[in-house]
Amino acid sequence: MRGFQSSSAFGNMPEVVKNLLIINGLFFLATVAMEAQSVDLSRMLGAFYWESEHFRVWQIVTHMFMHGGFMHIFFNMFALWMFGSAIEKIWGAKKFLTYYLITGFGAFILHYAIVAFQVQQLMPDVSPEMLQDIKVNGLDILMRNQNYTNPTFAKLNLLYNIPVVGASGAVFGILLAFGMMFPDTRLMLLFFPVPIKAKYFVIGYGAIELFSGIANRPGDNVAHFAHLGGMLFGFILIKYWNMNKGNSSYGN
Repeated sequence: MRGFQSSSAFGNMPEVVKNLLIINGLFFLATVAMEAQSVDLSRMLGAFYWESEHFRVWQIVTHMFMHGGFMHIFFNMFALWMFGSAIEKIWGAKKFLTYYLITGFGAFILHYAIVAFQVQQLMPDVSPEMLQDIKVNGLDILMRNQNYTNPTFAKLNLLYNIPVVGASGAVFGILLAFGMMFPDTRLMLLFFPVPIKAKYFVIGYGAIELFSGIANRPGDNVAHFAHLGGMLFGFILIKYWNMNKGNSSYGN
C-alpha cells in the first residue's frame, strides 16, 4: 500500500506503535542471531496447538512478536505503522494497546479452534499409539524436512507441530478498525494501482481470507483463520466499546 489521503498516519509516531515496531524488530534480530547458533526461537516462542507437547502458555503472547522472514515482518510492520498510527492518535495509547493484544489473542483462538475441529475429524483414523508418536517425534521429523508417508498422519503432524508466528492477526484487527473509522478514505495499493475506499478494501480482504481458509490448498502455510480471528475480535470489541459508551465515538 502506498498510502492514504490523510496526514494523521505521519508526523510524530505514537508511543505504542513505536514500541511495537522496536519489540518486533528485536525479536526478529534475535531469531536470526540465534538461528546462526542452531537455536530455533520459533520452536520456543511460536504458538503451538494447545494439545501439542510443545505448547507453552507464554506462546499466546510471544507468537505475536515472531515472524517467519524479512518480508513477513516488513509488511506487518509497514501496515502497523501506516494504519495503527492513525488509530492510536484517536484512541490513545492504553486503548490501542488493549485492542492490539486482544485481536492478537483472538487470532490465536479462532485459528486453533479450526485446528481443533480438523484434529477431531482425523482422530477416528489414528490409534492412541500413533498419536503419541506424532506428539513426541513429529516436530523433529518436520525439522528434517520430512513427514509421515500416511496422508492422515502427515496432516495431523502439521496441525500439532507447526507453530503460528506473526503479528498478522493484530494487524488485520487494525485494518478492520481503520476501515470502520475511516470508511471513505481512499487507499492506493501497490498490486492494484486504483484508489479504493478503506471499507471496500477491508471487506474484500476479509472475503479473500475466508475463501482461502475454506479452500485449504495444499502447501498454503498462511494462517487465514488467524487473520479472520483478528478482524472478528476487533469488530466485537469496537461494537462493545461503542455500546457501553452509548454513542459511535472511538475516543478514549
